[in-house]
Amino acid sequence: EVQLEESGGGLVQPGGSLRLSCTASGFTLSRAAMHWVRQAPGKGIEWVSSISARGTRTYTDAVEGRFTISRDNAKNTLYLEMNNLNFDETAVYYCQTDHQRGRGTRVTVSS
Repeated sequence: EVQLEESGGGLVQPGGSLRLSCTASGFTLSRAAMHWVRQAPGKGIEWVSSISARGTRTYTDAVEGRFTISRDNAKNTLYLEMNNLNFDETAVYYCQTDHQRGRGTRVTVSS
């Protein structure tokens, strides 16, 4: 059974940093395209970043240069390093494959 479990969310001040983790089970993460998406309060799902099986990284323009997606193949874990966070990045962040999404971890950017 494929499972994805996000962690690492929390409360952070504007300009602060967080690292999100997504532990996968039931499949080999390094062989799949993996994605981070987010959903702000009252809004739809927004794509944030992806990493292909070959390791190609892509980002939405809004986070380019501030967020970094990576993975640890030995731990079967996906990461999202987020720097210089701003208020409107308050959201639930989800990791997902092309077919399945985890339950998410909440990030709140507030002073």
